[in-house]
Amino acid sequence: MSLFSLSKKIKKLKQLKKQAQQNQQPSKAIPSSLLDQINSIKEKTGNSIDVVIRKLQLGDSKGPDTAVVFVEGISDSKAINDFLIESIMNNHPSPNSRPIYDILFEKVVALGDVKEIKDWDNLYLSLMSGESIILVDGEKRALSASTRGGEQRSIEEPGSQVTVRGPRDGFTESIRTNTALIRRRIQNPDLWLENMKIGSVTKTDVSIMYIKGIAKDEIVEEVRNRLKRIEIDSILESGYIEQLIEDQAFTTFPTLYHTERPDMVAGNLLEGRVAIIVNGTPFVLIAPAVFIQFFQSVEDYYGRADIATALRFLRILIFFISIIAPAAYIAVTTFHQEMIPTQLLVAIAAQREAVPFPALVEALIMEVAFEILREAGIRMPRAVGSAISIVGALVIGQAAVQAGIVSPAMVIIVAITAIANFATPAFAVAISARLIRFGFMFAAATFGFYGIILGVIILAVHLCSLRSFGVPYLTPIAPLIPANLGDTIVRLPMWAQKKRPRLFSNKETRVGDNQKPQPPEGRGMVNDTLEKGDQDEQ
Repeated sequence: MSLFSLSKKIKKLKQLKKQAQQNQQPSKAIPSSLLDQINSIKEKTGNSIDVVIRKLQLGDSKGPDTAVVFVEGISDSKAINDFLIESIMNNHPSPNSRPIYDILFEKVVALGDVKEIKDWDNLYLSLMSGESIILVDGEKRALSASTRGGEQRSIEEPGSQVTVRGPRDGFTESIRTNTALIRRRIQNPDLWLENMKIGSVTKTDVSIMYIKGIAKDEIVEEVRNRLKRIEIDSILESGYIEQLIEDQAFTTFPTLYHTERPDMVAGNLLEGRVAIIVNGTPFVLIAPAVFIQFFQSVEDYYGRADIATALRFLRILIFFISIIAPAAYIAVTTFHQEMIPTQLLVAIAAQREAVPFPALVEALIMEVAFEILREAGIRMPRAVGSAISIVGALVIGQAAVQAGIVSPAMVIIVAITAIANFATPAFAVAISARLIRFGFMFAAATFGFYGIILGVIILAVHLCSLRSFGVPYLTPIAPLIPANLGDTIVRLPMWAQKKRPRLFSNKETRVGDNQKPQPPEGRGMVNDTLEKGDQDEQ
């Protein structure tokens, strides 16, 4: 056994021992005195003004018998007033009746989800999740009523993935709203949802959703284990989760797919993938992810197959233009002038006559300038951001040409590259192309087209080495799976896509036999039928 594998096993055993010790730590019990309970809550929350404690008196008792505790802003105040406080105040138990706690649990609390809490950890967890806590004097336990609510953003069209045809609803920052949007599309009891709390301080709700029987159990278990291994104090967005569970940390390419479209998540679940939903963000993670998935749009499945195939070819071409175009110009003008037509070569030479810098420096100046303008357009207010980007690009490009810093041809190449980068469907891959482009530029300036070809080979080898939850990143192209090639660069019609992706799906068949549309046996024209009917009437 090697030292590396031995140290890895020792580290894993230490982690398991630490988790076992954390699980064995007993939680502090709730005292029986209502006054002690209220004082403990005030002390723990720092007497925060948004933690509301409403004391209530039942029957003919001289002091408060119960108290309702909730956090203002994340709880539904109307539900608390109508179904908790009013119900408790209208209840007048007789002296010889059953204990108040049992009466509240069985008859008084008019809410759907009511559960019993016996320790402080679960009490604070429920309280900070938006639930209301009902305390009863003389009881070492409490009731938790589901009253989550408060102000939330309404369902709107997603801004990062706009489509011409398709649904207009998008995810919000509420995890329950997001799961409901998915369930409206997949009304099947086999759509399973598992919830967990991640973050020792934030206690963020994280759910995994998959279709039992379609998703492979091995992948679901791997997703579950990676989420359970996370030890961090805060989870504020799904990007935190993505960085902690991805297969390969040192790569510019994303190995998890994120989207804010419910229809896209539903489509991926039906293929056997797993969705990771994080409370507080509209972006849902999908695992496993493959490379070709980032060039597919949800519109591809709502239109004709031939049009979708043409658009996918265009997106692949756009991706290569965005990473190779400046490098190709540098290689041609520096090493391979014989590849340029004579008239064009003379024009380029005339343009570059007044430029004191080599082609690489030209490209770096323009690329950095465009990146600065791009970031400025994103960070500025929406009303002026687009104007700054367009005007800034025109002014800087024209001024740079007139000053003799860059040639007009270089401005055209960089502009085409920037437009191609914007046309990439997935923002995560577009950022990767922006970074890889600089490596290709330096390779072209050093070795010409040989450097570009070497860069393409290194890029292909790197993509082949990537995995997403054990699934090869370039599947079904490498390794080649002919049965799944119908939904890659080429999209076959729906009736021809009979098989789900084999590597992350159990149930392969998804389209029945004889689904190809066929015309009726009688191929007569409608006009012939009408004329025959007129003759019969005569």
